[in-house]
Amino acid sequence: MPRRSADIGQAGFTLLEVLVAFIIAAMALSVLYRGAIDGILSVRVATQYEDAISRARSRLAAIGHGSAIVPGEQSGDDGGGFRWHTVITTRQTALPPPGLVEAGTQLPTLFAISVAVSWGVGETARSLQLDTQRVGFTLPQGP
Repeated sequence: MPRRSADIGQAGFTLLEVLVAFIIAAMALSVLYRGAIDGILSVRVATQYEDAISRARSRLAAIGHGSAIVPGEQSGDDGGGFRWHTVITTRQTALPPPGLVEAGTQLPTLFAISVAVSWGVGETARSLQLDTQRVGFTLPQGP
């Protein structure tokens, strides 16, 4: 039995329907691709922060370990694109009563220690800072 012309038009998709489906699929894939890229970039940034925290903690641990804590500033390159800057200031020195301090006696002193680690350049520049206080010893200052 021969087909009627109305049945032939309903047998498949039109070119317009195929193009609309293709455009919708392309938009969905681009959204998924962008989400994957954003996820990868977020993992990279999180890894850099973990690395920077590890480097800053290491710098803090080294201060005063085996040597006296000395007020001042120091900076340097830590490799891998990371830079560090350390600031040590005297917060408070214990003051014994006058006349009770022998020559050469060291006094307990509270130091404020700040370690900043930075990396990246331009728009991708990031940094973090760890602050702490630590007790060290200093010689008494003259009158």
